[in-house]
Amino acid sequence: MVAGMMLAGMAQAQQVPPAQVPVVDTAAQAEVAQDTLPPPTQADGNVTTLGEVRALKPEEDEPLDLYRFKNPVQAQSNRFSKSWSEPPTPEQVSMSGGYLMMGINYGLMAAAKGLHKLTNGRDQIQSAIARPPPELTEQQQRRAAAFCEAGDCVEEER
Repeated sequence: MVAGMMLAGMAQAQQVPPAQVPVVDTAAQAEVAQDTLPPPTQADGNVTTLGEVRALKPEEDEPLDLYRFKNPVQAQSNRFSKSWSEPPTPEQVSMSGGYLMMGINYGLMAAAKGLHKLTNGRDQIQSAIARPPPELTEQQQRRAAAFCEAGDCVEEER
């Protein structure tokens, strides 16, 4: 009942002419402000709605970080991109055995690469080379035509 009387008094204090400023403590003013807010208005038929929104799957090699800065500029590959790699994160260092083990592995890989270059061996992973489609020579085409003219040629049923 006391709260109702305070609210009624506050409502009357808000109707004072603008020349006179009412003095009200902030806690009571916050309560009144929340209670006297007008209800939200109903939207009319002229509401703009968004189209379909699709979530994109994050790339597999990158962890999802919603707060990271995403650079809008995508640099094109150049001659230095082949030999450059980002330094490992502390997590990657600890998962691969620490800096000492990474250094040993890097040295072994550099030695293996040098040995491979010295021996002029073939790469372990080689790109596929497509061969040309098989073609009959002119003599083979004449023999095939003569064979089919003789009636011995059977067409494939598909």
